[in-house]
Amino acid sequence: MALKLVYREETPVPVEIEGLTPDWACDKSLADIERFEIFHGNCKIPLAEMFTVSGDAADKRFDFEGNLAGVHWIGAHMTSGTIHIHGHAGRHIGSEMAGGEIVVDGNANGWTGAEMRRGFIHVRGNAGHLVGAAYRGSVKGMTGGTILVDGNAGNEIGLTMRRGMIAIGGTAGDMLGFNMIAGAVLVFGECGIRPGAGMRRGTLGLFGPNPPQLLPSFRYGATCQPQIVRLMLRELQKKGFGIDESLFTSEFDMYHGDLVSVGRGEILFRHAASEPIASNSPAHAI
Repeated sequence: MALKLVYREETPVPVEIEGLTPDWACDKSLADIERFEIFHGNCKIPLAEMFTVSGDAADKRFDFEGNLAGVHWIGAHMTSGTIHIHGHAGRHIGSEMAGGEIVVDGNANGWTGAEMRRGFIHVRGNAGHLVGAAYRGSVKGMTGGTILVDGNAGNEIGLTMRRGMIAIGGTAGDMLGFNMIAGAVLVFGECGIRPGAGMRRGTLGLFGPNPPQLLPSFRYGATCQPQIVRLMLRELQKKGFGIDESLFTSEFDMYHGDLVSVGRGEILFRHAASEPIASNSPAHAI
């Protein structure tokens, strides 16, 4: 039996529940959980002032209900268990998580999975900026795990990402994979400007119909069918992510960069798509 948390309030003031995780609650009584301190703005209050708590936390499963768009840090720092958010959620969902699973039936706001180390997050709607990113001043972003976003996402997805996989079913904003160290980010819709800027290693798969213009510090490498792409697509299918079957037999144009950095990263476009505008692309070769 899951622990059910129903959010009863409607307030313009942010609510933060950082630290309320299945692994923390699994051996606590309902009374202990209701006394857990959360922030309403800069005021500490017990969880029970804003949430109705019922059920049993022993199986490490949380079910959140209500309009949680203004509730932040759900699942942050969790190490095991499952959280199911039945609707929208706020910022920092699964931030710095080290294990477990989070499913959001609606939209999530910025910093989803920021600096996560392990685990699985599936947002069935849209996500905000900085999915899987490093916090400002940090040297590493996401270092493991998987983040799936069925809809669209914002800017700086995978900022300074070190390991793991991010998949965006819709569009992504600007600066995708900025300063990326390693890992993989796959975008199945259109992408904003400057993808891969400063990337050292890692893979960006930009599979939408209109490839963005590449920075001049990327060089065309080959047109090929990398086995790793098929393996990643199969893994996404297993996790419930929708994949266009034609991708499994597609050829891809591979570009290497960013040559202003280490330059061992790669950006892949579907060969059947329009050629990206770059002076060193096959279509613009002299």
